[in-house]
Amino acid sequence: MTETFVAETREQISAVDRELLGAVNRRLELVRSLHDHKLATAMPLRDPGREEAMLQELEAANGGPLSSRGVADLLEFVLGLTRRELHGE
Repeated sequence: MTETFVAETREQISAVDRELLGAVNRRLELVRSLHDHKLATAMPLRDPGREEAMLQELEAANGGPLSSRGVADLLEFVLGLTRRELHGE
């Protein structure tokens, strides 16, 4: 029973990890498209107001168990990863 539970739970975790990977890749594609548009139209690439609004929206949507600090850390990580992937920052 215990081994079955562990194996099934690990498979569920792996499935969620694959969903996360797919979501991050889709996000990168969308951000790259937005980045290209902003460059073509001479818009600034970063919008600190948008980043703050994103955090507020995610915190409001969070039903837990992730803490508010965890939401902020996750967003900070995703934004940093996006910058590194697109700009090498």
